[in-house]
Amino acid sequence: MQQRLFGSPLHLLFLLSLVAVLLTGAPMAGAQEVRAQEPGAAPTSTEERAGSLDQNRVTRAREYLRDNPISPPDTSSPRATLESFVYIMNEVNTLWMSVRDSYDDSNRLFLSDSEEEKLVLVRALLSKASQTFDLSGIPVTSRENASVEIALQLQEILDRIPAPLFEDIPGSPAGSSRKAGNAADLPDHWTIPGTSINLLRQDEGELRGQYLFSRSSVERIPEDYAVVRVLPITADRGEDLFEYYTYTPGNLIAPLWYDVIEAGPELLQYHFADQAYWQWLALAGLLVLYAIVFGYYVRWRRWRAVSVNEGTRIVHAILNPVVVILAASLFRYVCEDQINITGMPLVAVGTSTTAIIWSATAWMVYQLLQLFYVWFSSSAGAARDGLDVSLLRTGFRVFSLAIALIVLGYGATQIGIPIYGVIAGLGVGGLAIALAAQPTIENLIGGIILYADRMVRVGEFCQFDDLAGTVESIGIRSTRIRALDRTLITVANADLAKRKIINYSYRDQFHFRHKLKLRYETSPASLKRVLAAIHDYLLAHEKVIEDPLRVRLIGFDDYAVTVDVYAYVQAATVAAFQEIQEELLFGIREIVEANGSEIAYPSSTVYLSQDKGLQDEQTAGDAAPATGEKEIQAA
Repeated sequence: MQQRLFGSPLHLLFLLSLVAVLLTGAPMAGAQEVRAQEPGAAPTSTEERAGSLDQNRVTRAREYLRDNPISPPDTSSPRATLESFVYIMNEVNTLWMSVRDSYDDSNRLFLSDSEEEKLVLVRALLSKASQTFDLSGIPVTSRENASVEIALQLQEILDRIPAPLFEDIPGSPAGSSRKAGNAADLPDHWTIPGTSINLLRQDEGELRGQYLFSRSSVERIPEDYAVVRVLPITADRGEDLFEYYTYTPGNLIAPLWYDVIEAGPELLQYHFADQAYWQWLALAGLLVLYAIVFGYYVRWRRWRAVSVNEGTRIVHAILNPVVVILAASLFRYVCEDQINITGMPLVAVGTSTTAIIWSATAWMVYQLLQLFYVWFSSSAGAARDGLDVSLLRTGFRVFSLAIALIVLGYGATQIGIPIYGVIAGLGVGGLAIALAAQPTIENLIGGIILYADRMVRVGEFCQFDDLAGTVESIGIRSTRIRALDRTLITVANADLAKRKIINYSYRDQFHFRHKLKLRYETSPASLKRVLAAIHDYLLAHEKVIEDPLRVRLIGFDDYAVTVDVYAYVQAATVAAFQEIQEELLFGIREIVEANGSEIAYPSSTVYLSQDKGLQDEQTAGDAAPATGEKEIQAA
């Protein structure tokens, strides 16, 4: 098992002395020991009285930091920031190691309630210690775990270097109220002597005027730790807690199954890239397992039958992102809380899993909104209100896509992508994008125009210049038309909006106009009876509009007498009009035949007759015509 923190009574005595020195605000190492006062005893000198007051102040500050784990640390000055960090980490070490030692000695499978409570406090204190760092350079998704590593590494650095005297650090001690005007006397930054670790005063944001370990210092702490860990130890506490945290599984406390790894080949404990070999092997095995499971899942999805119901298909589509989210979350939990991947691999795992989770979340949101559209469009209310299904579908698609992009953008901020800067940059590149996507944008606007002007709707029969058919769908880019020969014609929205559109579906009345060709043998009396009877028949029909209604003789053509029948018929659709028109035409034919006339056929009639000659007064002086001469005239 792991080496204990207190290896012997001598180590324990040394640690107690060191903690006493730290808590009095004296030098972190090699400082003069402050003598403790007996309870109720009066100080014997001014120096001892001052030391007693300072010790009381430190005790109160430490108790406040411990008993109020969610309160922010004091970062009002370089000294306050460094003291706060040291005090917090002292409490972390004491609680953490006490839990580890008691758990190792018990050989229990699970932690006790009191041990769990102490670990909760340890995590809260580590979170508080991380508030002394400028972590803006670490992605949000990996910031919590990475801050723990930074805090432990900084503690090990401070344990291995000559520590500065607290009173030599600028500013007031931690937990004390500063005097007015002291802030102007403090430097903009202060560097721990002998290191490149810098405390920088913040110039903006909520922490303006506070001193934090600078972003550049936070980035260098792992490198500085890699250097000092191989140097001679000057003030080590007896165990490298960062190594214990890094190379053991579990969250702070190694589980019992780690004994199996420790009992295995020594090769498993070798280190590479801040990870033990067994951690790399576990990570590789986990990736292979996930690849196999993913392959079988994809094959299973392909083999399943596809439902004909759109709502069922969308429900099945929602299951895919849900499975991806659960799988990615489980992968991250195993890597962080069981294998305990740390360092750059931790950032890579956290970034990749967060990107996958938020991408799948955006995908799931889009599918959920599509499912809501299917439910809404199929409801009785939507059908009763006569909503345009195609317009509703397009609107939901645009809305769903916008919401999904917002979710995806928020997820991008969690992995460190400055999405708001990208959006601002789109303003510069927007012109180029607009020019490149001009046809698409033109078609989109054309589709909006078709909807806004309500030129056509899905299911309507229209004529578009040289083509005619029924509109099947109006999409973002194009409109699909089912022609009379059942072919499917796709026309760009921009092109369709420019055409002359004849929409037959908006007619509330249909024009009934026919020219009847009656035989010349029809007598005038019969013709008048036919005209009157047709007029009365149309006037009596419930679907024929009374005005205008005309039945008139309009001409004598080559082979027939022409009658013009002019009226309007009430009908909702073309099919209904054609049914009424058929009924009217049968009735008109019966009227014509009942009144002694018939429909004329296109024909030519030849009439033969004898010329009667000229009038007597016109032929008195003319010679008599030849006998037997005749002229045949065709009419």
